[in-house]
Amino acid sequence: MTQIPLEKPDTAVRQREGLSPYLLLFIILVLAAVSTWLIPAGVYDYETRDGIKFAVKESLHAVPQSGVLPLEIFMAIAAGMVKQAPIIFLILFTGGVLAVIEKTGAIATALQALSRSSTLSDTRIIIIFAAIFSLLGTTGVVVNAVVAFVPIGLLVGRSLGLSPMLGASLVYLTCAAGYNVAILNPATTGLTQHLAQLPLFSGMLLRALTCLLFVVSAALYLIHAVRRARKNGEYRPAMRAEAESSAPVTGRHKLILATTALALLLFIAGTVRYHWGTREMSAMFILLTIVVGLLGRLSGSDIANTFLAGCATLVKGAFIVGMAAAISLVLQQGNVLDPIVGFLSGLLEPVPAWLATIGMFISAALIHFGISSGSGESALLIPIFSPLGDNLGLTRQVMVQSVLLGEGIVNCMSPTSGVLMAVLATAGVSFGQWLRFVAPVIAIWFVICVVMLLIGVAIDWGPF
Repeated sequence: MTQIPLEKPDTAVRQREGLSPYLLLFIILVLAAVSTWLIPAGVYDYETRDGIKFAVKESLHAVPQSGVLPLEIFMAIAAGMVKQAPIIFLILFTGGVLAVIEKTGAIATALQALSRSSTLSDTRIIIIFAAIFSLLGTTGVVVNAVVAFVPIGLLVGRSLGLSPMLGASLVYLTCAAGYNVAILNPATTGLTQHLAQLPLFSGMLLRALTCLLFVVSAALYLIHAVRRARKNGEYRPAMRAEAESSAPVTGRHKLILATTALALLLFIAGTVRYHWGTREMSAMFILLTIVVGLLGRLSGSDIANTFLAGCATLVKGAFIVGMAAAISLVLQQGNVLDPIVGFLSGLLEPVPAWLATIGMFISAALIHFGISSGSGESALLIPIFSPLGDNLGLTRQVMVQSVLLGEGIVNCMSPTSGVLMAVLATAGVSFGQWLRFVAPVIAIWFVICVVMLLIGVAIDWGPF
């Protein structure tokens, strides 16, 4: 099977990635520790309803000052890693199982077979790419690894007589349409709901509708862009045999893909019926790794080594969750997190709940330019936004979605995104050209986000 190389961005691209999220979070951590000596300490009274802690409105009261010492900053980092261990290991196991699936060649072979088709129209090819990559994106199957599939999009685009911009968009933009809403992604939606104490992947119906609108709008935009390109002289050439041929899709490949899809469906059913959480999903990923590896005729050592190598690719993203959690631990230890929430509540109290929700959404979007890690941003914002939403009468599901959509809307246009920059480097497209191309669909997504959040506020989207 022809391997799809993962091309690394050049030096100029790496320079544009900007400040490391670890360094940025450490700076914020130090500032948080300093704030524990400057902000008057205080705490809310909390009440527990159905096992969930909620801040009691207007119960903030002063307590003795307890500033955090320098050594305690580093202890908080370790404590943050321990506290977020379940979600950290789930993220690592996600990378492991995906590496084993990729090792079997099932996904790459199926996509290469599609690229050789000479009977599909432009519209059908776009719809197929949108269906496949939005599903891979919304489940977290393809995230950073999307760069490895961009050459397939470029190959298809070239065979259709289209520009590299449109070829790369077939893969990246459709994948982002699913990933930015992330119905079943444990590293984004799963983590954020876990931090807000919501049931894993709850509220799926409205989230699925939002994802569908994202995907449909992206597909329609690409169909319009291709039709415009045809009018401008980008004609589809006569099909010819490609030198870059690849192996056919075998029954074994189909079985691997079907098994993976079945596992995801079983987990959805288990989540709805039996309230499965991070432990069950971690166990399912380990089992799926073994089954897929055996179906792919990998040896035991190959399965283990590939799984561990896949885990290693997500260490950076997994550990950043613990790093961000250390910030909230420091603020809580110094008893200044609740006063910060109280201050923000006082500012937003005169504001209608729907406007406060939009404010959270825009705030999360702006912060994502600085913290390119969605999991890191969620770990930073949710401890503040959860009690803030409680005080403002917003459900935690709405609050979670405002953060997720805020992060998602920025992914396709942030110069601090290493994935985006690697995609553009692979396609040979400048950031300015990409920004002009993608701006209309980003604007459409922004409107969808606002409308769906307003619906969430209006229906008291829950379970709480």
